[in-house]
Amino acid sequence: MTQNTMQDYTIVARTPGGPEVLERRALTPPAPGKGQVLVRHQAVGLNFLDIYHRSGMYPWAAPHDLIPGSEAAGVIAAVGPDVTGLHPGDRVAYTYPLGAYATARVIAADRLLKLPDGIDAETAAGVILKGLTAHYLIHDSFAVAKGMTVLVHAAAGGVGLLLGQWLKAKGVRAIGTAGGAAKVELALAHGYDAVIDYLAGDFVDTVRDLTGGAGVHAVYDSVGADTWRGSLACLRTHGAFVNFGQASGPITGFTFADLAKGSFHACRPVLFHYIAEPDGLQRRGAALFAALLDGTLKSDVRNRFALGEAADAHAALESRQTSGTTVLIP
Repeated sequence: MTQNTMQDYTIVARTPGGPEVLERRALTPPAPGKGQVLVRHQAVGLNFLDIYHRSGMYPWAAPHDLIPGSEAAGVIAAVGPDVTGLHPGDRVAYTYPLGAYATARVIAADRLLKLPDGIDAETAAGVILKGLTAHYLIHDSFAVAKGMTVLVHAAAGGVGLLLGQWLKAKGVRAIGTAGGAAKVELALAHGYDAVIDYLAGDFVDTVRDLTGGAGVHAVYDSVGADTWRGSLACLRTHGAFVNFGQASGPITGFTFADLAKGSFHACRPVLFHYIAEPDGLQRRGAALFAALLDGTLKSDVRNRFALGEAADAHAALESRQTSGTTVLIP
């Protein structure tokens, strides 16, 4: 095991609640067991998923002491028995439900992606979960094709900025929504054909105007409660509503009859179902890394907090003070 001169620690949510429930605690990483490795983190990604977990919006398996965080990157410090293809010193990244808010952790070797030269730890930690999400959304949940038009909510967020670039590269016309002039400008610089400032008015009429009344082929909606009815109203006949998050709260009041207005399709996908098998994880990871290396995607880390300042980072994300990618640095 490599020497470590710093005091290892983790960030724990004592009970479900606001950012104030997060606290720093000392950590002694265990030795990796069979099929496991010890990863020393260099950067940890921040996502709305972390807030869903911390707040209790997603139920806890135990009543207290949950470690948030679902993506990170770092260096392998030690490998356990029966691990092949990975060695101490290898640079790796992963996305895995919970446990990433720590200076180091033990994790199953088959959950790791080896980082190629040209992708640093901060970029990787900020893009693994978001980039794999963007991949399955436009290749599986609703597979786009050249010439289509789609709507993406939260276009200036981490997933939104990746979606704008990837859709443009595929010849898909992407319309986005974002809150405020600065975020609108940011999204426009990342591939969107048009971006609607939802703070300035209702987005439905603007989408209809932009599509000549036809509507869009699909809506990728990570906002949830505040947008789902409008999202359905933006769809053309046989359009697809893909809800992959609930930043404004869970969707309530939805019925199958809502889909009858245009013979719509709807789904609520979850990333970890798409990468449950190691082969699928590696395939999607390879596609993401290739898109980053050939310039199809750019993922700039726009916000950095110390890992010990996770509560401040959560407060900033929840209040929509951030745009793009945020990472926590141990």
